[in-house]
Amino acid sequence: MTAIAVNQFAQCITCHAWSPDHSMVAFCPNNNEVHIYRLSQDKWEKVHVLEKFLHFVLKQHDQIVSGIDWSPRSNRIVTASHDRNSYVWNLEGSEWVPTLVILRLNRAALCVQWSPKENKFAVGSGAKTVCVCYYEQENNWWVSKLIRKRHDSSVTSVAWHPNNILLATTSADGKCRIFSTFIKGVDTKDSRTGPSSDSKFGEQIVQLDLSFSWAFGVKWSPSGNTLAYVGHNSMIYFVDEIGPSPLAQNVAFRDLPLRDVLFVSERMVIGVGFDCNPMVFAADERGIWSFIRFLGERKTISSGSKYGSQFSEAFGKLYGQSKHGLSNDAVEPSRSRGGIHDNCINCILPLSQSGISTVMRFSTSGLDGKVVIWDLENQADLSEYL
Repeated sequence: MTAIAVNQFAQCITCHAWSPDHSMVAFCPNNNEVHIYRLSQDKWEKVHVLEKFLHFVLKQHDQIVSGIDWSPRSNRIVTASHDRNSYVWNLEGSEWVPTLVILRLNRAALCVQWSPKENKFAVGSGAKTVCVCYYEQENNWWVSKLIRKRHDSSVTSVAWHPNNILLATTSADGKCRIFSTFIKGVDTKDSRTGPSSDSKFGEQIVQLDLSFSWAFGVKWSPSGNTLAYVGHNSMIYFVDEIGPSPLAQNVAFRDLPLRDVLFVSERMVIGVGFDCNPMVFAADERGIWSFIRFLGERKTISSGSKYGSQFSEAFGKLYGQSKHGLSNDAVEPSRSRGGIHDNCINCILPLSQSGISTVMRFSTSGLDGKVVIWDLENQADLSEYL
């Protein structure tokens, strides 16, 4: 088993983030609060609840916090909520003090992520809008520039390219899009390279129409040469050579859909979602991506084998098939995937130092209220992809 730590923090966790030294974890227990725990003598103790400091400063989050990101360099936390607000938190002494963010949204904020240089962050929303926020020193607040009229539905996920300019988004309209976020006075001209070299803020670089269902969980590879995102149709998409003629692949699997993805190396991706156990995808020497196995399973599943899913078993029961019976296409019933998470995994984060291209440890959180730390160090069959 690759899980080295399992912590039951709440009944349900919406999202989580780690401090720069990974000694503290912040998460939303499916409400309007953000709890921060610190590891002390092999035990986790609650040290902060961010919403408490908002009573006399700003209007506190009054709905579910849907996104958290903790910047590794500047040690700032950004939160986004269904109440259409976002705050940037700075540690002053022993208290976290919020700074106002002007989002100008009329629908829920759904996701948030710091840019690599931490001079901007992006917020995806239910208003079909992306807010790219930057700090104004003279007013002591964060203002936003909006990318509007590009999405046909809610923006479900955002991901920054390593160049700090390109931003990938996924949407419930089934599409993945890449935009330029160059802001004069915030970004430098030498940061505009590749397909974004001459682009202006909000300019769409490419639109990927690979999925015919909701799209979630977009991520860039460490080099920024490959993009991966997932659809609610139990497919994962890989795109190379971002530009006018991108090269795209898709991998279909017969298990439940994914919600988020993480590149642990240039050739290996971990996907998490409704099957409650991380799934491993990898590219061979030719660059062809395929499903390898669940992390809870030791034996690699060959490409020719058939494996079932929780949906397959439920579907069989609905039509009167026995628990271990076979359907017309001989689909096997679902098997236990390892039993670490008991509900949907909705967040996956790396646990590695900034600048390290290979991620040996990562964490997941889900609707079961657990934060699980996974280790790939002793996975011999995966070492060739790391």
